[in-house]
Amino acid sequence: MKKYLALIFNLFIISAVFAGNDVPLLKSAKEMGITVFWDSLSESGLLEKNGHQMTFRKNDGIILLDNLRVMMTDPPVIKNNELFVTERFIEDANAFFTTEDDDEDLFKVGAILIDAGHGGKDPGALKTYDIGGKKVTVQEKDINLKVAKMLYERLKTAYPEKQIILTRSTDVFLSLSERTDIANNVKVAENDAILFISIHVNSSLNKSSSGYEVWYLSPGYRRTVLDKTAVEDDKSLFPILNSLMEEEYTTESIMIARFIMDGLQAQIGNESKPRGIKAEEWFVVKNANMPSVLIELGFISNQEEAMLLNNDTYLKKATLGIYNGISAFITHFERSKGFTSANE
Repeated sequence: MKKYLALIFNLFIISAVFAGNDVPLLKSAKEMGITVFWDSLSESGLLEKNGHQMTFRKNDGIILLDNLRVMMTDPPVIKNNELFVTERFIEDANAFFTTEDDDEDLFKVGAILIDAGHGGKDPGALKTYDIGGKKVTVQEKDINLKVAKMLYERLKTAYPEKQIILTRSTDVFLSLSERTDIANNVKVAENDAILFISIHVNSSLNKSSSGYEVWYLSPGYRRTVLDKTAVEDDKSLFPILNSLMEEEYTTESIMIARFIMDGLQAQIGNESKPRGIKAEEWFVVKNANMPSVLIELGFISNQEEAMLLNNDTYLKKATLGIYNGISAFITHFERSKGFTSANE
């Protein structure tokens, strides 16, 4: 990242011209063959075409290009729940997306961290049921580990060139900080990214609660994802660039969550219900400086669902759903050549 940040400083002498925002972004982007992703919670989004990305925010004229450099243009605005931009914004986007590829700037997923929640002295959620006249205790830590190991095997087979890492492969206790330390200390190449997937099982006082869900870090939580030494020549740039990079992680985490949710729905079908994609500030997710999600496979407090979670056939389906979601995400972002590096 350092070698590219030098390009940023000269760009700040450019003055933004705030013309009238009267061009509907979605319509114009479609006409230009540009894909638009928008997150209404963080009020940020990105444009994608020809393997390049532009990350933007509402009312902000600083645009992040391929996660490497910035440009100044007229800020997008929202009118009547629709995104509008100026002609200048469209011209700048078109100019950027028609530039030639530079293979040195390509990004790929270099490592996938699979975190089996709980373990050892920490069983997580647990419930004892009478199954065929026998008392059987279903424990979250066991389910998490089974799915994590099955997911590990699938990813290792499909992606032998990538680092596939388990935070734990046995029934051992790891603190939340230890788990995120493992993730944040993974070494990858400069343009490689890391995904963090944390697997859990839910529980509720309401025994009828059921279904699976995928969580990502709330846009309301702000963390430091950029090394301050990377902008030591101009400290005033740090909060701006860190915010852009953090929102990029959030956008990518939402995309991972959507792909995984789609994968789970396709495999599980009507055996359990999708509860949707949600935002939270889980410690194990918010302290991982990379795109990251937390999956809740179902409710151990619901007897019917607990029996599913205690069934290896069902867990294989869930694992395949998660794998398919991750695989779809990797294909999408390696094709886009602009995924955020976890080493920045």
